[in-house]
Order: sequence, then C-alpha cells, then structure tokens
Amino acid sequence: MQSPVALIPQLAAHIVAAGGKRLRPLLTLAAAKLAGYRDGQRHVALAACVEFIHTATLLHDDVVDESALRRGQASANALFGNKPSVLVGDFLFARAFQVMVEDGSLDVLRILAEASATIAEGEVLQLITQNDTSTTEAQYLAVIEGKTAALFAAATEVGAIVADCGPARQAALRSYGHNLGVAFQLIDDALDYSAAQEALGKTVGDDFREGKITLPVLLAFQRGDAAERAFWRRTLEERAQAEDDLPRAIALMQKHAAFADTVGRARHYGQVALDALEAFPDGAERRALAGIVEFCISRAR
Repeated sequence: MQSPVALIPQLAAHIVAAGGKRLRPLLTLAAAKLAGYRDGQRHVALAACVEFIHTATLLHDDVVDESALRRGQASANALFGNKPSVLVGDFLFARAFQVMVEDGSLDVLRILAEASATIAEGEVLQLITQNDTSTTEAQYLAVIEGKTAALFAAATEVGAIVADCGPARQAALRSYGHNLGVAFQLIDDALDYSAAQEALGKTVGDDFREGKITLPVLLAFQRGDAAERAFWRRTLEERAQAEDDLPRAIALMQKHAAFADTVGRARHYGQVALDALEAFPDGAERRALAGIVEFCISRAR
C-alpha cells in the first residue's frame, strides 16, 4: 500500500485495519497448499493481489451505494470523501496488477484480469437490475456470479496454478471457489434483512433502502399477492419508503419462507463446493476448505 502520496496509504490502511474475514486471500493460500505447493512464496504475493482487488471493489462499491458503514466502522468515503475513495481503489487495482506481472505467470494474469473484468460487469448488471422487480432469478444469479463468485473462483484457481497440479485439479479448485462464492453471497443477501447491525458490520436494510433486487426479495415478490407486490413496487421501484416499511418487508419474507429458501439454496451451492474437494486426498487443508463452506452458511443462524 506504500506510496509517497500520503493519502493513499492513509486511506488504504483505514479499510485494511477495519478487519474483515480475509476469506479470499486465505482461499489462495489454502488452495495452493492443498494442490501441493510447498516451496516458495508466490502464493503469498498472489493472495495479496486477490485481497487488493477485493479491497478496491469495496472502496468503489461504498461510493456507488453511498454506504456510511463498512465492517462496523465508518466507510472510507464517509471519512475521506468519494473522490479519494475511488482514486485509491484505482491505485489498489493497479498495484495488484504490478504484483501479478512480477509473478510472471500469464495464466495467473489472465485469471485475475478476467475476474476483475467480470466483477465490474456484475456490478454494472446489478446497477441495471436495481429497483426492477421484474428481474429474474437468472439475472440475479448472473449478478452474484459476477460481483462475488468470480473472485472466489480466481482466488482458488491461482492457488492451483502456482502448485502446477494439472487441469483436472485446477478445474476442481475453480469449481469449489465459484460455488462457495455463490453460497457466500446468498447468505449475505439474506443477512441484510435478518442480522443485527453489529454482527453484519453494515447497516441492516441497506439493500432494501437502495432498492437492490436480491433472492429474498424475489421469492417474497413471486409468492406474494397483489397487495404485497404493490408494496414491493412502491418501496423498491418508486423508492417511496416509510419508517415501518423495512419491518414489513422482513415480515413478508418470513411469511413466504424467503429466508429459509435462500439459505437452502446456499446450502446446495455449498454442497457442490464440497463435492469439488473430493478430487483431493483428506488432510488439514481440505478440512479447512470444507470448514469455510460451513462457516459461510452458518452466519445465517
């Protein structure tokens, strides 16, 4: 993060110091070890690349979403302003690519470059579908595959690349990361309507206030009667929201089992991720990666 331009490390340090699970770089480290990488430090540098790409997207997302909180603390844009947040996000993206070039693998560069482009596409697609209750589940899935699952998949696949474990195991690790990423985002979207602010690290109901169309909303909308659908159109499409609308939205989701079914869908993707690990022998790294699946889903309890 170091730069002679003082604001860059200052702002970057703020978001890094705020904590977080560090899940994506951990996936790179664990995947490399699982795939047999033992000598060298390439996986460490690439894990840092993955985290920098993720951190850059967080800085940009908070500006787009006008978020005041990130990981339970004031977001960078709330403290430093939108312009510095966007520009430091650009810096972190650029720094990640510098480290990739230093690694020297065109496969690594291709995988992380494609993931970065896909993340941006997913975010733009989410912007297009925002406030549109006619969004389909297929469109929603395309959003979360782009904005979240792409980097999870890349994080595990580059671990396989440094280990040079062959195409079959590389594909297995990519499948694990992709499906874990989908499960992770499904749970995140459910938590936005059901978790305490302290546990979530962001303001509960942000997705509702911004009119984001997530699976719990889609399920409640599809299963609702005419009056309930009119409620969703008013609050999400017209953004005409009253103080008691969020509790009503949560009640409608509970009425139509939207939370339970979203978690059930996440469990399905989690099982597909676990199945991908069958390509590897049992051991500490495989058990750790299996544990991450359960950790991601257990957040919804």
